[in-house]
Amino acid sequence: MIILDPVMNIKTFLHWLPAAVVMAVIFGLSSIPSRQMPNFGFWDLVVKKGAHMLGYGILALTYWYGLHFDKRLWRLAFLLVVIYAITDEFHQSFVPGRHASCVDALIIDGGGAAIMLLVISKMQKRMR
Repeated sequence: MIILDPVMNIKTFLHWLPAAVVMAVIFGLSSIPSRQMPNFGFWDLVVKKGAHMLGYGILALTYWYGLHFDKRLWRLAFLLVVIYAITDEFHQSFVPGRHASCVDALIIDGGGAAIMLLVISKMQKRMR
C-alpha cells in the first residue's frame, strides 16, 4: 500500500508549476492566428525565432528545475522540451495562417533549450 504524503505532493506540484505556466504561455501564444501577430519588419524573423529560442530555453530551465537540477537528468529536460515543441507545432497546424515546422521544433526550439541547459550547467559548475 502506498501512503500519500501531502507535503511531498505539494512540494512536487510547486516544483513543476513553473513548467506548467511556461507551457500555458507558449500554448496561448501559439494559438494566435498569423494575421493577428505583430510584424517587426526587417527584424521580424530574428525577433520571432529569438523569442522561440528564449521561450523554449526557459521551458528547459523549468523542466530541469522540476527535476531538481539533477545533472544526470538534463537530457530528460531536453527531451521533454523537444516533445513539447513537436506537439506545439502540431497544435499550430490548426491555427489560421500558422503551420507546423520541424525546423522550428528541432532546431530553433531545441537549440534554445540546449543553449539554456548548457549555460545553467556551466553556471552550476562555477558555483561549486
